Amino acid sequence: MGRRPHADSCGGLFEADASGESQGRRSDQAQSGLRQLDCRSAGRQEGTIRLHPAAVWADDIKDPARGYTKDDDTPTGQNIGYADKNMHRYWHFKDVRFSTDGTPFSDADPINAVSQMKLFIAALPATSAASDDIRSYDMVWLLHLIGDIHQPLHATERMSAINTDGDRGGNEVNVIPATGETTDLHAYWDRMFGGYVSVPGAIFDANDKAGISKLQVDSAKAKVLDPDVWTQESFVLGKKFAYAEPVLNENTVAVLTRTYETDARNVSRSQAALAAARLANVLDDAFK
Repeated sequence: MGRRPHADSCGGLFEADASGESQGRRSDQAQSGLRQLDCRSAGRQEGTIRLHPAAVWADDIKDPARGYTKDDDTPTGQNIGYADKNMHRYWHFKDVRFSTDGTPFSDADPINAVSQMKLFIAALPATSAASDDIRSYDMVWLLHLIGDIHQPLHATERMSAINTDGDRGGNEVNVIPATGETTDLHAYWDRMFGGYVSVPGAIFDANDKAGISKLQVDSAKAKVLDPDVWTQESFVLGKKFAYAEPVLNENTVAVLTRTYETDARNVSRSQAALAAARLANVLDDAFK
């Protein structure tokens, strides 16, 4: 209980990419429902919530200056709307664990990204009887979490003799990419979604000629709206690509190969596009 959460060093640009790209995929009913909740969120302490900034709000509140409480040691799975002043850093991931050397491990913490997405998705429709305050809060979290869980290292954790408590989704693993600096594995995968450091920059990146908006998404996969399935898919990708050689060998700082980096970029782009399509479908379903 109280395991130190992921660093989430990307600042939510993956989520901004995904939420921005989902906009063109949503139905008129979903657009109307989003505008309604957006208006009802105006004037709160956090200010007016617009769609793209809303996608990174869940990361923004990790800043102590925002006045939210770090509650890592007392995780809760509540859904009470904007009255909730906890950071809930543990809501950003579900670590499905594995080991390559026989190190024993327990199941993932029961309060995680999947448990919360299920709560939020269920409460989002107007027919749910949840208040508009809660539905707006849930929408903001979903804009973020659906992106998070499609990043493979938000769903994967390696247990080993070197990291018997787990590597925190790659945060405890150092790598050296072609750019030459040493960074942690989780941050490396986070930054696969663009080099910009602002939400407008991330959206520009998504709409660029080589951006995720130009990728074709499998329509059958886009209609899969089960967070458990999303997480299992990311776990499989995490094991196969994030922990591929040379990262598989924990005894040294891994110098990433061209093959590794090419695979990482391709997986990241396809996952971002899939997250956008699924987000659009979740919102379509909620506001139909």
